[in-house]
Amino acid sequence: MDTWLAVASRRETREYADRPIPDDVLRTILDAGRLAGSGSNKQPWRFVLVESADARVRLAEAVFAPTNVQGAQVVVAIVGRSSFDTGRCAQNMLLTAWNAGVGGCPNGQQDPEAAQAAVGLDADETIAIVLTFGYPAHARHPEQRTPEEWSARADRKPLDQLVERV
Repeated sequence: MDTWLAVASRRETREYADRPIPDDVLRTILDAGRLAGSGSNKQPWRFVLVESADARVRLAEAVFAPTNVQGAQVVVAIVGRSSFDTGRCAQNMLLTAWNAGVGGCPNGQQDPEAAQAAVGLDADETIAIVLTFGYPAHARHPEQRTPEEWSARADRKPLDQLVERV
């Protein structure tokens, strides 16, 4: 998929099909996170795959939208403190997933301490974001529109309201 098409057509996926994500696709998604740029190349993150049923139940209770965690095929907690660098990491993963037809959604934490405990982190570790992944429950076809058409349909402020020249 063209990068601009991936960016323009990607939407959050909150309802997932009961279809596993192949190991090679998951590895590519995780590798995309690993390859994100970071300040001074510190790579201030690690990825926790939340696979046990107990950890998922506990994590679901700690995020704002529990059904995202409950219905996902894959749940990844990005552990790290730098919001900019971990954001780059998360966006790489989400776009790479979408390129493979896998939907995803970032999930904020309403109870960060409970989320931290759910995935077995030490007291000095922080979950930057929880990502959920799965094939969309309702088929999506990014190639049915041009990137410009997807952009026009996006519920976003117009570009001319966001750009300022000085």
